[in-house]
Amino acid sequence: CYLKCYEEGEHLYREGTLFEDGLMLYAFDNELKTIIFKAIQNVEIALRTRMAHYISMEQGAFWFMQEECFGNKANFYDNLERLKQELQRSHEDFIVEHWRKYDSPEMPPSWKTMEVASMGTLSKMYESLNTTNAKKDVAKSFSLPQYKFLESWNRSMTVLRNCLAHHARVWNRRFTLKPMLPQRLPGKWITNASQVKPHKLYAQLCVLAYMEHTVVSRCDFNTELKSLLARYPMVDVHAMGFPKGWEHEELWRD
Repeated sequence: CYLKCYEEGEHLYREGTLFEDGLMLYAFDNELKTIIFKAIQNVEIALRTRMAHYISMEQGAFWFMQEECFGNKANFYDNLERLKQELQRSHEDFIVEHWRKYDSPEMPPSWKTMEVASMGTLSKMYESLNTTNAKKDVAKSFSLPQYKFLESWNRSMTVLRNCLAHHARVWNRRFTLKPMLPQRLPGKWITNASQVKPHKLYAQLCVLAYMEHTVVSRCDFNTELKSLLARYPMVDVHAMGFPKGWEHEELWRD
């Protein structure tokens, strides 16, 4: 029996691996995805709320319908069409009630519309914005000194979320879209960012852990992740990009 491990983009096989080992990895991957999905949901909710707040404060409640707020005309109309489709699919009570009361403007204000926007739509809209001050304010609310970091992290989280939604394996996945890993950040961060492999899951987990600390008063992500790894000591954390001594980094301390 063999175990396919996909290390460094190649298909490697470990001879002598038992069928039970494969089932163990499947169970581990599923539990890991549950922990990751919960963290992404927290970040996604915060991103919706903070984009609606900060950009509306600067550009008004219907900024997402204003072409002048975006740097690329094609992206603007693409994002707007995507938002319209997401609104049409929504059965949320507050959206249904809105249409019952109002027929103008064409779409609800941002604090309602952003609530039904997908992570992918939010990411593309944020990146397309040319309202730099508002973008900076949103990034700072996540303790990020540059909005370019948030753009990068949004993109990588969208890809990771899509993997979860399609039930794809994530534990030792090689990601083609890599998040930016700053050397220093205002909050708890890692000291060896330059040595972290950005195409491995560990880089994504660092991003999630950092953002989780900025959106929830009690962050369970660290505890749940370390507990999961403790319950599956046979899993090769190196295949996920975890460096030696990772648990001693300030980011991962409870």
